[in-house]
Amino acid sequence: MNPPNRFLAGCMLALSILGPGGQAFAADYPDRPIRLIVPTSPGSTADVVARVVAENLGKTLAQPLIVENLAGAAGIPGTRQLVAARPDGYTLAIVSSNHAINPSLYKSMPYDSVKDVTPISVIGTTPLAMVAAEDSPYRSIGELLAAARAQPGKINYGSSGSGSVLHLAGELLKSRAGVDMMHIPYRGGNALITDVMSGQIQVAFLAVPSVLAQVQAGKLRALAVSTPERVAALPGVPTLDESGVKGYSYDAWIALIGPAGLPAGVVQRLQAATQQTMRDPAVLKTLAPQGFVAQGSSTEVAVRTLADEISKSQALVKAAAVTPE
Repeated sequence: MNPPNRFLAGCMLALSILGPGGQAFAADYPDRPIRLIVPTSPGSTADVVARVVAENLGKTLAQPLIVENLAGAAGIPGTRQLVAARPDGYTLAIVSSNHAINPSLYKSMPYDSVKDVTPISVIGTTPLAMVAAEDSPYRSIGELLAAARAQPGKINYGSSGSGSVLHLAGELLKSRAGVDMMHIPYRGGNALITDVMSGQIQVAFLAVPSVLAQVQAGKLRALAVSTPERVAALPGVPTLDESGVKGYSYDAWIALIGPAGLPAGVVQRLQAATQQTMRDPAVLKTLAPQGFVAQGSSTEVAVRTLADEISKSQALVKAAAVTPE
């Protein structure tokens, strides 16, 4: 049995043996503020979502969630603090796709992305958009791919770093479309967006919330979105599948997790509160226009999502021979 499958089986067993003790623990929880680690920089998509969720989840739980940004190294330092915390529900973390990519990317990590965490709920997903400068000669994915086939390795695409979700989205496109493009890694997304707008970088996958304002203002051109269905915030932009890259589907996800050994009653309390939060019209009114797709999934779905994403990332990293910077 491979690690993701062992993880899935273990989590399902833990959920199946919930007893009265777990429920009693949840009845008293929480009775003080909760520390919420966000292992990304302030202003990132995960951070923006985390702060909206923290404010509203705090209201549901009747205790504040104190957001703490611990950015750097693909989220590893911040997540390391989570896994070292006491499993009492008073230290949680918001993690994104990098959490599932890191095990395939780094030979040595200070924790196990599977065994050392308790998935609680998938908060939602973030569609990606392939964007270019507004004055780019490429007005569609078809035109971009035709140029890439005519000039192998000449067209560049940027990402927020080697092995990032934006990088793997590009590698998946290259594989599905059978093209060769040059990858240019950046340290973060802000400089990348600036260079795409100026034309120094020809195209890039970027999270829809991070570029929606620039697209709407005419500073960037969205060629396609990465999801199987069109994004409500960009209804006129086709999917990659529609654009001829059949079967293409890739997006970023954001989940709420705790350290390993979190009592089942606490997990249930947090999952129910997260689900309620992600169905709140006020939350949806804030996040949906930014392109974020709210979920608030069950814990079982969170377990399966992490296992599936780890397997998918393993395949992409291996196929593209991705190495960390």
